[in-house]
Amino acid sequence: MELLALAEVYARMVFQHLDEIAENAMPRVAMSAWLDWYDTTMDTPCIAICSTSQGDETCKGCGRTFAEVQNWLELDPVHKRAVWRRITNEGVALRFTRYKERAGD
Repeated sequence: MELLALAEVYARMVFQHLDEIAENAMPRVAMSAWLDWYDTTMDTPCIAICSTSQGDETCKGCGRTFAEVQNWLELDPVHKRAVWRRITNEGVALRFTRYKERAGD
């Protein structure tokens, strides 16, 4: 039932040519399935090369902003996934270039 609800959300997104959907637009059962999936993913993009500790506004290692690094534990899964999506699309952090194998992709 949960998987079917999530599949329906993704099918509508494909049909409407959407790249994302608002959290409040997800049916409860679909959100539950998404959260179950999220629990199986890597939580942090950190690769232990943190340039924000050296004063950079954006980490050269993972691509997160200083604020995102500092507040990561307080972010909910939806916001964490949005950060993951942004840094993956940017693809410029060391996590996605020279240290890809270290990042565990």
